[in-house]
Amino acid sequence: MIRVVVVGAGFGGLEVAKGLARAPCEVLLVDRRNHHLFQPLLYQVATAALSPANIAVPIRGIFRRQPNCRVLLGEVSEVALEAREVVVAGHRFAWDYLVLATGSRTFYFGHDEWAAHAPGLKDVDEAVDLRRRFLLAYEDAELEDDEERRAATMTFAIVGAGPTGVEMAGALAEIGRKTLTRDFRRVDTRRSRVVLLDMAGRVLPGMSERLSARAARDLEALGVELHLGARVLGVDAGGVDYEQDGAQGRVASRNVVWAAGVRASPLGEALGLACDRQGRFEVGDDLAVPGRPALFAIGDLAARVDPRNGRQVPGVAQGAIQMGRFVARVLRAEVAARAAGRPAPARGPSSTATRARWRRSAATGPWPRSTASSSAGPWPGWPGRCCTCGSSSASAAGS
Repeated sequence: MIRVVVVGAGFGGLEVAKGLARAPCEVLLVDRRNHHLFQPLLYQVATAALSPANIAVPIRGIFRRQPNCRVLLGEVSEVALEAREVVVAGHRFAWDYLVLATGSRTFYFGHDEWAAHAPGLKDVDEAVDLRRRFLLAYEDAELEDDEERRAATMTFAIVGAGPTGVEMAGALAEIGRKTLTRDFRRVDTRRSRVVLLDMAGRVLPGMSERLSARAARDLEALGVELHLGARVLGVDAGGVDYEQDGAQGRVASRNVVWAAGVRASPLGEALGLACDRQGRFEVGDDLAVPGRPALFAIGDLAARVDPRNGRQVPGVAQGAIQMGRFVARVLRAEVAARAAGRPAPARGPSSTATRARWRRSAATGPWPRSTASSSAGPWPGWPGRCCTCGSSSASAAGS
């Protein structure tokens, strides 16, 4: 029996495993956690709008009715490419196809010491810790007699103006100015500051300029202070030092959130294959690693460029989902051919069979008919629609 091993049960990994439900193969899904996390809503857990249980679903429950999928809790410690095996908790599992969907981690650009004062937001534990810090900040301000220290306590500095930073900044500003205004007696929560810093010249730099400008206007309307083109020099318990337009400045804050940088999980670099500066694989049109057609990398592990505009595909859920569905289609075709003793069909946009599948997806699936976009392939940016609601992936990520 052909075995497909999927490492990572994020958005992309889930789509691959679910897409092989009726394929004549065994699927082994490995993840170091026993739940799938809806990461786009982590900021709502961090701002006390949602409970962690609302955004976490047991992985085994998702695949309860899929008999060809086995879920394994553990962390992959070794990938043997030549022997085609993965090692999980000392056990070796063979694979015919391997899909790496291990996501990304918080990256401090070589300054890991900043993590103690500027936590990231990549999992439930970090979201709960940020929620605790955020709620206690107002409690501490209520007790604080020194005006300067009180102002620093009620100042929230967010480093990074990507989707996570923009969402956090907007939520914190709205809570301070609208939600908590009658809950405290000594402090006026409307005087709280939310400062958003980024080295880029605009918010949401991975999105279009039109959406970026709209997001900036909305943030400023909420009272968020934007420091764009600002390079962070240091982070300590008292705030953030930065440089902007040749001048140095400081945001006095006892609550700093790091949403500036991510790096692909270390599993990719551990394989010794060619990666870009962020640890991502330069994948081909079929999302396979060049020279290794049985090894796929999707989501944050894939350095994928949108063929329409030449920009790097944003690391958002919609992109990972579309990548996962595409790889599942490729594997279904190849697994079925191998099971029937036929040659594997050609991959990529040049394949007539693949084009036919795309046309059927356009007619019945979430993508609109588009002959102009069909030549690009169904990776993120094809044709730039959210795979769940049909809206543009850029606007869905920034909402």
